Amino acid sequence: MGAAVSRAIRNFNLENRAEREISKMKPSPAPRHPSTKSLLREQMSHHPEIKGEVARKDDKLLSFLRDVYVDSKDPVSSVQVTDAGKRQEPKEFRLVKGQDFNMMSIKNIPKGKISIVEALTLLNNHKLYPETWTAEKIAEEYCLEQKDVKSLLKYFVTFEVKIIPPEDKKAIPSK
Repeated sequence: MGAAVSRAIRNFNLENRAEREISKMKPSPAPRHPSTKSLLREQMSHHPEIKGEVARKDDKLLSFLRDVYVDSKDPVSSVQVTDAGKRQEPKEFRLVKGQDFNMMSIKNIPKGKISIVEALTLLNNHKLYPETWTAEKIAEEYCLEQKDVKSLLKYFVTFEVKIIPPEDKKAIPSK
């Protein structure tokens, strides 16, 4: 029932409203910049034939425009075609290292990837024991590529909290 009422209100006096919109004045062109107004006036006074050229309709161009026919169709996505042609191979998974931090939602991780917790763990291990946790050992342990591990160790570090004691023991009393 609600759709019928809204349709009736939407279609009420539709023809008159459409006619009113059509008969409105068309928007005028944007105003020219003040610096170009004088240049335009000067050019028009030196070359009055330009005004006629601007207002004249070119029959040759109009005939070209009438000959143009556009027929558009949505192209078939190439992604769909390649997916249909290739059968997706199953991914290899590995178990999560260390069941700390209550990671119940993560059961297994694809080879070549690590979780946030594992990334923080391996960064911390490398920071504390760089001789034992080398890039090669980390790559082997977590099934990663060695170049990725080297980049990870080079560009990422864990946070280090340092508490700097005040130089003098005087403190400003709070009010």
